[in-house]
This record gives sequence, structure tokens and C-alpha cells, in this order.
Amino acid sequence: MDLIDFFNLAIHAIISGQHDLFEVVNLSLFVSFSAVVIASLIGIPLGGFLATNRFKGRSFVIVLVNALMGLPPVVVGLMIYLLLSRSGPLGVFGLLYTPTAMIIAQAVLITPIITALTRQTVEHLSRDYDQQLQLFGVSPIKRTLTLIVDGRFELVTAVLAGLGRAMAEVGAVMIVGGNIDHFTRVMTTTITLETSRGNLALALALGMILIIMTIMINAAMAGLRWWGERRYGHG
Repeated sequence: MDLIDFFNLAIHAIISGQHDLFEVVNLSLFVSFSAVVIASLIGIPLGGFLATNRFKGRSFVIVLVNALMGLPPVVVGLMIYLLLSRSGPLGVFGLLYTPTAMIIAQAVLITPIITALTRQTVEHLSRDYDQQLQLFGVSPIKRTLTLIVDGRFELVTAVLAGLGRAMAEVGAVMIVGGNIDHFTRVMTTTITLETSRGNLALALALGMILIIMTIMINAAMAGLRWWGERRYGHG
């Protein structure tokens, strides 16, 4: 069987809507989008705070956040595993080898990305509007919220970067999720497993879906940002 045959089988699996295939896709979307929501709720306010407030140790925190953007996924997976294992401090909740554990691992990985990119965006806007906001006596919290709202379409890039990172994750989710069939098996871990098994048709099918979804998400986000800038101007 040559490469063309594998591609044909992969396309047939997608078109026929194999249950196992889309069960994996649905779980991947649930885990990644959940992690992005959590990371955004933490990272956007934190990034805005770092951009608009001056305090002792701020430079160190910024350097730390930037460094955490490059966290090795397997190290994150190991740390989450130790926390959630039976002997760990959170073992009583029984979260190991569940989708919840995978969401936690992905959220830990992408929160620094969203935080750092948000800080850069809001800090840039702060240079343009800070004097005006101070002139009107806007409080620090309201100033941060105002700049975040004003830069909402630029912040789409930060969320998109986090989503792309989450969807491509393999190591951490495999460690804490266990790659259990019909329970914690997502696209990236299934691709790894099926490739090792020699089931290249299924691996290709999932790879094609992952690429298509990535392109669609990027196109949708770029379209949203373009529409927002066209309608509201700067932000």
C-alpha cells in the first residue's frame, strides 16, 4: 500500500464520519477550548495588570512569565501528574487520567503565552492613552479594563496563540490523561499512537482534520480582528 492509498483511506474515514474518529476530535476540541477559556480568564487580566502597574519586582515577574512561555510540556505533565497522583496533595480529587487533568495541564502551558502577549498589547496601548486616562482621573483598575477592552481585537492574537498551542500539545496531555480509549484520547495522542501501530490511514485522517481546523480557526480569528478594526478603528 503506497502513500496515495493511505490518503484515500484517510479521506474516506473523514467523509464517512467514523464514530471513533469524531469522538477523538470532539474531545480534543472540548479540552483545548476549555483550557483556553481558563487561561484567558487568568492571563488577560494578569497581562493587563503587568502592563499598567509599576511595583517592586515587576521586571522579575515579566521575565518569569516570558520564560514560562517555553515550558517543556513533559515537565508540566510530570508536575501535574505528581500533584494529582494518589500520593500528591490533590490526589483525593481523583482527577488523574481524566479530561479535567488534561485541561489543567494545557491551561498551565498556555496561560504564560496569553499573559505575555496581553502585556505587550496593553503596554503598547498604554503609551498612547495613559496621559488621557490620568487626566480624567481614571483609577488603575478601570484604566487596565479600558485598555483591555480597547485592545480586544488585538488580544484575539493572544487567545489564538494559546489555542494553537493547546491543540498541538502531546506530551503533557499524554502523561496526565493516559491516552485511554473512548475517555482521554485526543487527536495528537491518537496520531502518535496510531503511527506507532502502523495505522497510518487513521493518523493521516486526524492529521488532516487538525490542519483544517487550525486553518479555519486562524481564518475566523483573522476575519474577526479585521472586522473589528474596520468597524471600530484602532480597537
